[in-house]
Amino acid sequence: MSTAEHEDADRRPIAKGWCPGAYRPMRSGDGLIVRVRPRLGRLTLAQALGLCEAARRFGSGIIELTNRANLQLRGVRESQHLKLVAALAELGLLDDDPSLEQRRNIVVPPLWRPGDDTERLANELAARLGELPPLPAKFGFAVDAGPAPVLVFTSADVRIERGRGGGLIVRADGARDGVSVDPSTAIDVVIALASWFATTGGGTRMKAHLAQHALPAALAPTTAPAPQAALPLPGPTLLGPAYYVAFGQMAAVSLEQLLQDCAADALRVAPRRAIILENASWAASSEFITAHDDPLLNVDACPGAPACASATVETRLLARGLAPLLAGTARLGGPRTLHISGCAKGCARAQAADLTLVGRDGSFDIVRVGTAWDRPSCMGVAPRALASIIGTD
Repeated sequence: MSTAEHEDADRRPIAKGWCPGAYRPMRSGDGLIVRVRPRLGRLTLAQALGLCEAARRFGSGIIELTNRANLQLRGVRESQHLKLVAALAELGLLDDDPSLEQRRNIVVPPLWRPGDDTERLANELAARLGELPPLPAKFGFAVDAGPAPVLVFTSADVRIERGRGGGLIVRADGARDGVSVDPSTAIDVVIALASWFATTGGGTRMKAHLAQHALPAALAPTTAPAPQAALPLPGPTLLGPAYYVAFGQMAAVSLEQLLQDCAADALRVAPRRAIILENASWAASSEFITAHDDPLLNVDACPGAPACASATVETRLLARGLAPLLAGTARLGGPRTLHISGCAKGCARAQAADLTLVGRDGSFDIVRVGTAWDRPSCMGVAPRALASIIGTD
């Protein structure tokens, strides 16, 4: 990380040092947020339908997809939280041990197959979570052991990937290369990397720690990862149809309807806020993103006000109105990606966007090619003036 990049990272406002879980929810402007971490990013049909029912019964009926392929129920009433936990446990969506549930931050590529390296290694890592040292609550793992890495831009601190020569590597986030391993030793090296992080005073994330500390010789990277591959776009995949969810937020009744219309056997949750329906037929839907050129695929927006107490601006209706303008400017060489953030924490997108609109006291600051916490080039823009700014950017 360059000095400038490190300074930019230091400017990011402090967010909560932990993510919501099922046993430990997070309060927001619309109630509690309860996170569910599906094992291997997969729910059976019964689990998916049960989750939809729980969202309607105990919360606002809204389900969110996170960037790391988890699910969140919004608007959960405090008086209903313990009943919701019991329902999730009955569905088989929780660990019995709350401490293990909180640290099971494992993301996998959506197109894994039964018996492949991704499934076997992710299951082994989950079974050995108790061997890990105490780690920051946001510390996470990517088991990305398919033919080529697809989770490069998905947040993780330690990654299992395919190396350039075809073998497996374990790579610390922020390192260019990784340590060559075989399937029998991969999780041992993952635990060793996490232990080195903890014993050398690791802060919150591995990438920032590596900028200040060199890996020991035993964990020195020697093998480059294989060239990156892309996550599936909306449309058919080898497992079934993929749909994207605008801003990662959907109504439980809409998901129930889609599962029934497609006759799906199971549901997979993918990074970038997508779902894949196993062994399902394609069904048209106006509630989900179904076209690979939909401009909403390139727009990130947090819940905004009033759902989030940190925000002073509405975000998602604005994003839907600005997305078509973004598509037009992109064809002319203008911004291709748009991030609308209710505050400078930038929860919806950690990477730089071509254009970022940051809410502040009811208006917006403009950041070009940056993140929500970078220095704006223009400040205090009224929401009604944003369309003209994007149209001429």
